[in-house]
Amino acid sequence: MRQMLAVDYEFCTGCHTCEIACQQEHGLAPGRFGIKLTQIGPDQITERKWQYEFVPVPTDRCDRCARRQAAGKPPTCVQHCQAGCLYCGTLEELAEKIDLGKKKLALFS
Repeated sequence: MRQMLAVDYEFCTGCHTCEIACQQEHGLAPGRFGIKLTQIGPDQITERKWQYEFVPVPTDRCDRCARRQAAGKPPTCVQHCQAGCLYCGTLEELAEKIDLGKKKLALFS
């Protein structure tokens, strides 16, 4: 069954570790990405409060680290995510892992 990536973007801090780990794992040139961090905002909430959201989005170069997964390892972006907000698995596995009622979620197949 096809593995998917899930991002709990409520907890993504925008550290770019997923991008860097992916570039190094796959030998991608600067400016080329297998996963790319997208910034949403800043949105002004109150006079003194601003909100940023970050969403790591896989690109067409992402193969979910097929070679790593064949060796029983998680995709490099999942392994190196500092916030622990990236998950990989089947839709059924991800549905069990994430409480869809409480967290913001993006799924990528």
